Amino acid sequence: MSAREQRMRISSEADTIVAVFAVREMAASIGMSTLAGSSLATAISELATNVIKYARRGLVTLRAVRRIDQPGLEVVVQDHGPGIADIALAMTDHVSTGGTLGLGLPGTKRLVDEFELTSEVGKGTRVRVVKWG
Repeated sequence: MSAREQRMRISSEADTIVAVFAVREMAASIGMSTLAGSSLATAISELATNVIKYARRGLVTLRAVRRIDQPGLEVVVQDHGPGIADIALAMTDHVSTGGTLGLGLPGTKRLVDEFELTSEVGKGTRVRVVKWG
């Protein structure tokens, strides 16, 4: 694995913190703005927390990407948890199956430039995000 790609297992709050710091560090190392790195770190904190809450463990993959003269980070968060039965509903503000405010996934989408969520009930969830800048 190169400095342009990192993988981290997520199974505790401590792992979430490690992932957030890794995002910030990689973002700075490739020349992303502090604002872009912070937005992505916030998004990854939410996604990793969801992994712990709903699936107990998962994997985060960070990859440096580039388009023309703009650095970016692609992050894939995946688990083998219960999956999401209704993705459209899960992406609606104030809808929660976990007793929270229900702003996590829709808020995460607003923080990044690209957002893809795939999920299969009983098999798990995969979220791919990209932040440019």
